Amino acid sequence: MSKTLKLISWNVNGLRACVGKGFMEFMRREEPDAMCLQETKLQEGQIELDLPGYHQFWNYAEKKGYSGTAIFVKEEPLSVFYGLGIEEHDHEGRVITLEYPDYYLITQYTPNAKEHLERLAYRMTWEDAFLSYVRKLEEKKPVIYCGDLNVAHREIDLKNPKSNRGHAGFTDEEREKFGNVLDAGFIDTFRYFYPDKEGAYSWWSYRFRARENNAGWRIDYFITSGALADRLEDALIYADVTGSDHCPVGLILRAKTT
Repeated sequence: MSKTLKLISWNVNGLRACVGKGFMEFMRREEPDAMCLQETKLQEGQIELDLPGYHQFWNYAEKKGYSGTAIFVKEEPLSVFYGLGIEEHDHEGRVITLEYPDYYLITQYTPNAKEHLERLAYRMTWEDAFLSYVRKLEEKKPVIYCGDLNVAHREIDLKNPKSNRGHAGFTDEEREKFGNVLDAGFIDTFRYFYPDKEGAYSWWSYRFRARENNAGWRIDYFITSGALADRLEDALIYADVTGSDHCPVGLILRAKTT
């Protein structure tokens, strides 16, 4: 039986708060090979996590209490790169890339377009820059990227598509950019396995008892290069795991046989 890797992504919406709501228990229970975080909302030295057996990598936003990403991995990577290497995009701690022998693993926190879409134009610039970045990496080896991508791609990906059309996370522009990713040969792994599954969400507003009523959005993803299709085993949504307004999502990947 071939070995599998369990990769998990979670927008923790403040890691210190999430640690107080069961984060470490989740880590101990799942024992992922990689734990990718977004919205850690930390500066260096603000938290010490006791994670024996894991290598920890952090990217902090310059602005305090904002954004930020982290990856905890069992296997030490060949190299680590922070940001996109583009000045305009590298102040908010949104990207960490780890290189492994047979793929790149990226945690990514896509900028939110904001309630009145005041950041939509910037978001569009970011989308193009990020897709260009991963396509460049893909010239060397396949890419796996995950995180809070702040978009529900199709109507099936949120509870109330009609009333939310045109709002941040479900504008035609954001959905089109996600379509560009798929057109470039990348795979939305959850839809790869569950193309028609309804009610599968990863984020719920804190208002209106949204989680209780499962009035959610699927905005957290694992995206892979098409070249990895034959190694995809399953995609997961841990909808019962609380601790944030997002729940963790996962990917089971067959390890490469030598």
